[in-house]
Amino acid sequence: MTDVAAEDGPRIEPSARVLLHDLAVRRDRDEWIVGRMATRTFVALPAAGARALELLGEGRSVARTAETLRAETGEEFEITDFVRDLAALGFVARIADRPLPDAEPPRASLPWLRPRHVRFALHPAPAVLAGVLLAAAVAVLVRRPDLLPGYRDLLWSPHGSLVLFSGAAAGWALLLAHELAHLVTARAAGVPGRMRLGTRLQFLVMQTDISGIELAPRRHRMTAYLAGIALNLSVASALVLILAVTDTGTTAHRLLAAALLLALMPLPFQCMVFTRTDLYFVLQDVTGCRNLYGDGLAYARYVSRRVTRRLRPGRSTEAGDQSVEAGDPSVPLPPHERRAVRLYSVVLVAGTAACLAFMAAVTLPVDVALLVRAVRGLGPGHSLADTADSAAVLVTLGGINVLWLVTKWRDRRSRSGPSSP
Repeated sequence: MTDVAAEDGPRIEPSARVLLHDLAVRRDRDEWIVGRMATRTFVALPAAGARALELLGEGRSVARTAETLRAETGEEFEITDFVRDLAALGFVARIADRPLPDAEPPRASLPWLRPRHVRFALHPAPAVLAGVLLAAAVAVLVRRPDLLPGYRDLLWSPHGSLVLFSGAAAGWALLLAHELAHLVTARAAGVPGRMRLGTRLQFLVMQTDISGIELAPRRHRMTAYLAGIALNLSVASALVLILAVTDTGTTAHRLLAAALLLALMPLPFQCMVFTRTDLYFVLQDVTGCRNLYGDGLAYARYVSRRVTRRLRPGRSTEAGDQSVEAGDPSVPLPPHERRAVRLYSVVLVAGTAACLAFMAAVTLPVDVALLVRAVRGLGPGHSLADTADSAAVLVTLGGINVLWLVTKWRDRRSRSGPSSP
């Protein structure tokens, strides 16, 4: 809602009537979430804004809407500027007899998948089934703790190339299934959704944009957020039950143990809420924050500036404190959001620092060691199997790093380019 939008927006006469696009509305505490599912654009409005939207949607003119609001609240409202802001968001189809240009909606993944095809995903039955599977797996593990996997279970074959390629294939298949679970549950709630590769700090991830789920009931929102974790737990539970009836020492048992570990490995990552994982969105919803990550990052930067000012010699502390206090980004937030944002900023800074330190101390040295060993394995005097394993390591690590760099470059380019309101 900027002054630029007001200056460059369409001309609006007081007698003009406004035709709105199909908008969804949901009350959230003291505000209203309003959005257009087709363009995945959403905004939080106060009660007066939601009422103005309702009056405009009924076909009242701009002037009549302002008069009605003044009669109901006793306050004056700039409805003309409000309509310009709505037009900038893409919520307005026509003002008077002038149609407004419309942005092309973002492309959805699997557009042929309709809500009626996957309505079952929001039924309580899948959640009950997942719970039963998990309870049965826990009961089996209590009786047979030897079925718990360890990192050595990944080395199910003496051929490193076979282990590497099979692990990569199974890992990416599970990752795709995880994201499909998000997409399916969101699509069942009427949200288009789009899957794509992305980066979180040093991690290459697959992510599903389900913007619009904010307008769904809380049970549907939580189902969409937790669908991926539930799928991983269900797959792992089923593998535990199959392992229990499979002879140990066989190739099938080793393969199942490796698959079990691959199904469980993404779950600790979900606890890293500072990288906006599935549990982050659950936390954001539970705390009632609009943008927990963005507000937490802004507050962390504010605290960093404040500490830096205090450490600078020869600077007036009192004047510096006053100027910094005036810029505290958490002050305008409601009390419940302010507390959550300040606490989350601590987790954000500590978690990010720990992740980057782990990358510098462990991940990079291991990658370098593997690459050096793989290059040496390509030299003369090595067997064909050793050469194949070395080539597999080089191809896999090289491919992952190139994919990470391309994805990071694309993310940076999309953030620096023009974005929708």
